[in-house]
Amino acid sequence: MKRALVIQLTRFGDLVQTKRLVLTLQRRGFTVHLCIDRSLEGLARIIYPYCEIHSLIAHGSGIEGQGADTVLPVNYEIFRQLAEIDFKEVYNLNFSPMNYALSSMFDPAKVKGHKRVNGQVMKAPWFELGFRLATERRNNINLVDYWAALSPDMIPAAEVNPAASPGGGGIGVVLAGRESRRSLPYEVLAPLVMAARSTNKNKNIFLLGSKAERDAGRKLMAKFPASVAESTTNLAGETDWKGLADAVCGLDLLITPDTGTMHLGAHLGVPVLGFFLSSAWCSETGPYGKGHTILQADMDCSPCMEAGPCYNKIKCLDPFADPLTVRYVATRKSEHLSKGISVLESDCDFLGTGFVLKAGNDPTGERRQRLRKFIGCHLGLLDIGEHGPFPDLAEKFYKDKDWITP
Repeated sequence: MKRALVIQLTRFGDLVQTKRLVLTLQRRGFTVHLCIDRSLEGLARIIYPYCEIHSLIAHGSGIEGQGADTVLPVNYEIFRQLAEIDFKEVYNLNFSPMNYALSSMFDPAKVKGHKRVNGQVMKAPWFELGFRLATERRNNINLVDYWAALSPDMIPAAEVNPAASPGGGGIGVVLAGRESRRSLPYEVLAPLVMAARSTNKNKNIFLLGSKAERDAGRKLMAKFPASVAESTTNLAGETDWKGLADAVCGLDLLITPDTGTMHLGAHLGVPVLGFFLSSAWCSETGPYGKGHTILQADMDCSPCMEAGPCYNKIKCLDPFADPLTVRYVATRKSEHLSKGISVLESDCDFLGTGFVLKAGNDPTGERRQRLRKFIGCHLGLLDIGEHGPFPDLAEKFYKDKDWITP
């Protein structure tokens, strides 16, 4: 039996976005083991029922209220279990201290991604290139494809998630994401939700989020007319992982910023209407698969780095508050779109999931397509004789050592 270990110790959305890599490894004949943060164990068992799950405490949230006297024994036991398994390949997807500690348990020749070799921190050549590609964030590739490309013989992108299709279950609204500037205030979100509802056959609305968004849900409902509020259910803080999956499955539409629930919706084949602003850029972290729509704020300063202050008074929020954008959501006519927003729809190609302009502007679209072909040739997915050469891109993204080392 061939076994592969995937170490994914980050958050909700990242766990879902590991799906193409996991499915690829399974198709290659591996039994896949997933090492994750304990807080995500329930979700991992829903999304990856055929994987072996190993959950440790990576973020201090796996066992509420417990300190190092609990964390250390739990993690030691997981380390011990993993050390006893003969893994043929190990995929270490992140570069936290815990990730490096785990990867150091295995022969470096087996470890793909981030690892230590003789005490030196190293990245796989593909990750080295990926970090350079990320300097062009508007043209970057989807994170799902970035991780999956660590393995040879990636499964086709169209086989990862179902093509999005309305399920008849009404509209889900994700109230907020983990990064506050990526989310729409409830007074901006309310008219957009009502515009989407106006064209949907099932008028029921379900508000989704954590306990921290419960009050935001109440405030959003207060902005609705009484008839709309009566058909709205505030589920924020009311669902466990299974309850969240059940609430999302079968919806007609999921309205959301860049969130883990968005990726869960794509996993389930629910059409996403995503509002991307601030540091969120759809080519990097948009919903995976075919049939999703993103309203992308497009400013001269976007995408930004949310860790730093905004010196522009979050001007990328303004187009979402424009009545024209509300009208566009209701009509989907390009003449009703506010300046500062581009509308892009997801599709699958030779490389993975990309986004195609439907309304607004996409000044880097041509370069993004050229860059995708460059990456496709680099990964052996395309014939460089047919699609290349790429002297300008090679000059920018390749380094001397790429030519002189394997």
